[in-house]
Amino acid sequence: MINTLKTNIAGRQMKVESGRVGMLSDCAIFMNYGDTVILVNVNASEKPRAGIDFFPLSVEYEERLYAVGKIPGGFIKREGRPSEKAILNGRAIDRPIRPLFPKGYRNDVQVVCTVVSVDQDNAPDILAMNAASMALYLSSIPFTDPVGTVSVGLIDGNFVVNPTAKERELSSMSLTVCATKERVMMIEAGGDEIPEETMIEAIKFGFNECQKLVAFQEEARAKFGKEKIIPELHKVDEQIENDVRAFAYDMLKEAMYTTSKGDRNLLVDEIKEKINVEFGEKYEDRMADVGEVVYNLQKEIVRHMLLVDKRRPDGRGFDEIRPISCETSLLPRTHGTGLFTRGLTQVMTVATLGALGEVQILDGLGEEETKRYMHHYNFPAYSVGEVKPLRGPGRREIGHGALAERALEPLIPSEEDFPYTIRLVSEVLSSNGSTSQASVCGSTLALLDAGVPIKRPAAGIAMGLITNEDLTSEEVLTDIQGIEDFFGDMDFKVAGTEKGITSIQVDTKIKGLSEYCIRTSIENARKARLFILDKIKECIPEPRTELSAFAPRMYVIQVNPDKIRDIIGPGGKVIKKIIADTGVKIDTNDDGKVVIMSNDSDSANAALKTIKEIVKEVEVGEIYLGKVTKIATFGAFVEIMPGKEGLVHISKLDTARVNKVEDIVSVGDEILVKVTEIDGQGRVNLSRKDAIKDSEENKPEQE
Repeated sequence: MINTLKTNIAGRQMKVESGRVGMLSDCAIFMNYGDTVILVNVNASEKPRAGIDFFPLSVEYEERLYAVGKIPGGFIKREGRPSEKAILNGRAIDRPIRPLFPKGYRNDVQVVCTVVSVDQDNAPDILAMNAASMALYLSSIPFTDPVGTVSVGLIDGNFVVNPTAKERELSSMSLTVCATKERVMMIEAGGDEIPEETMIEAIKFGFNECQKLVAFQEEARAKFGKEKIIPELHKVDEQIENDVRAFAYDMLKEAMYTTSKGDRNLLVDEIKEKINVEFGEKYEDRMADVGEVVYNLQKEIVRHMLLVDKRRPDGRGFDEIRPISCETSLLPRTHGTGLFTRGLTQVMTVATLGALGEVQILDGLGEEETKRYMHHYNFPAYSVGEVKPLRGPGRREIGHGALAERALEPLIPSEEDFPYTIRLVSEVLSSNGSTSQASVCGSTLALLDAGVPIKRPAAGIAMGLITNEDLTSEEVLTDIQGIEDFFGDMDFKVAGTEKGITSIQVDTKIKGLSEYCIRTSIENARKARLFILDKIKECIPEPRTELSAFAPRMYVIQVNPDKIRDIIGPGGKVIKKIIADTGVKIDTNDDGKVVIMSNDSDSANAALKTIKEIVKEVEVGEIYLGKVTKIATFGAFVEIMPGKEGLVHISKLDTARVNKVEDIVSVGDEILVKVTEIDGQGRVNLSRKDAIKDSEENKPEQE
């Protein structure tokens, strides 16, 4: 039986359909918004997974290029590793739904969102977030709090729900809000220095719009949802909990109240070893439960410390930032470096400037095909003092890199003002909380050090939250460190300039954030950001006026767009020769802009001179020094400019009669010729005879 329900969101129809496809999945739906369609399949294992202390949820966001009528590039011609955008979308779907499953639920759950049709006016990522919640809510899986998701734009001071492609171009803000009926579950935002109060109002607006989607899901469930199973929830044996608490609570409390992170970690490791010795035999097969009790005790102690004792683990005030230091120009051969240290968190960012031809090519479902500014983030195991194999970037590294990229993107100069491709790489050297926001600060230092004329410096900070069980008491923390993130309820990252916000990312472990928490976090983040920006300005107040000696120099020339094909030449022959002869890099645009890049000014000037000669118009009556390239019985072909040839007819080779062309010139000879005609087909006729006559007439008379 096919079940269908429709609603109207932002003037466009949204439809959910179940029962047509995926008969063996717990729930499979098509969800449409305009012509964008997401196929979602959700399934859960019948039994909990044994021996684990976490909820094994996996969310996959699968892009199919047929959704936009594309065939994948490359040799294999099929989709491979998920794109960066797909990985980010999978993370975004995961974050708001994960806290809404029952505590102690250990069954494997998989959510697969497959994008099967896209129209650019209706973003597939926003639809997928709603579709994932809808499928879980309709299924028998114990997910009972539906989540609505909307995108909010800001155009001419007005908020717009789910802006179309054209509206997104006009919008100064891109905000995603996910919410249940009661609270906000997730916030993602990027903006052109949005004032704090405007952002707060936009989040409220988004929350209210989410209620329509929650109601839509509730209506669908009432009509054709499955009966929910009663889950088998993991609970630690009461005897184990009592034994471990009696043995370890006082020791753990003393350790957790130790201010120094290093000393605290050593004490906790010693206590865990004592616990293993004490209970290793008694609870040999239940040590995972013992470990869970230890974690819960640590969490309980930290929360009591913050909520009741009003004290942070390192002794700071709730709105106090750890000591900060900023440095630049660390690495002599790079184009720009910044080292940002905040407490035990330290990030070094390196900036590299490249040719416009080095942009990143994007092969995805979006409208953008290239990316000129890139930010990459690396988090090696040594940053937390661990020994692990080095791997490629995971979902977390990709997510943090994208967050820092979004924070700085509105500040990057346009291609017209700064014709470089820019790559930033943030290396996390030490981690104790909020390395993503430290990478925003380190990247600002690196950009300024590289001489990139950004609009204004940016900085970022992470806010935290501690609540009690019923969410009636809460404390917002500025600049959270690792222990507060690990045992806390929220990671609220805000980046921006002295003028406003450029990015927000909010994760929560509880069933949503209050309006008070959101407002306090944004307002306190601004105070912290301004403090950090003062430290950055003390180190480097503005972009360096000179690029690094090792950075390539740009030389830009604007030519007639019709001349671009002459610069490139047949099969790229002309431009390849210029590059081979001079060693420069050359980028050409269809609008007539030619960019030459080289570390050597002489090489750049040589290439520039050649290009100017190519685009220079041949003029009738002008005399040129040309090179003979080919000989025929009727005359000689002479190159008078790179890529431009003309014919000297045998009758025009000399002032006297010429019987044979080879008697006067050979291939490779350089001769003076005069342009006598350019015919209707653009062919150039030359005369050596006229050039000789003109030279003789212009000779100075001898006394």
